[in-house]
Amino acid sequence: MEYKNYMKLEFDNKSQNEAFARIVVAAFASQLDPTIEEISDIKTAVSEAVTNSIIHGYENKSGLVTITCRINADELEIIVEDEGIGIEDIERAREPLYTSKPDLERSGMGFTVMETFMDYIDVYSEIGKGTKITMMKKFKSLSED
Repeated sequence: MEYKNYMKLEFDNKSQNEAFARIVVAAFASQLDPTIEEISDIKTAVSEAVTNSIIHGYENKSGLVTITCRINADELEIIVEDEGIGIEDIERAREPLYTSKPDLERSGMGFTVMETFMDYIDVYSEIGKGTKITMMKKFKSLSED
């Protein structure tokens, strides 16, 4: 697929990098002339995806989180990947309020939040190899032209 612009970001799975990641993706998305609401949606979804990689993907072991973004016409594609433990049951993990870490007082709403704020979300995971979350956001201001 041909794209208008592309960027890739790789960082350690440290919780302090979550804010950095969402700001970088929001800055990249700014070239699409988003509304404040669209930027907020993107930042929230990226935060959830990155937090999942940090907390669930590596289970207190060090590793890398990679974010790839592509702009295709009036759409932003965001891919968040880790090489962590993977998700055993993706359908169950996507259920509202399900958490594999109840001892950490996690709400279990990560995937639900991503699905709410993005137009498309796909989750691919292999046990022992990691997880890849692909999200898409269509920009209304561009598609109305």
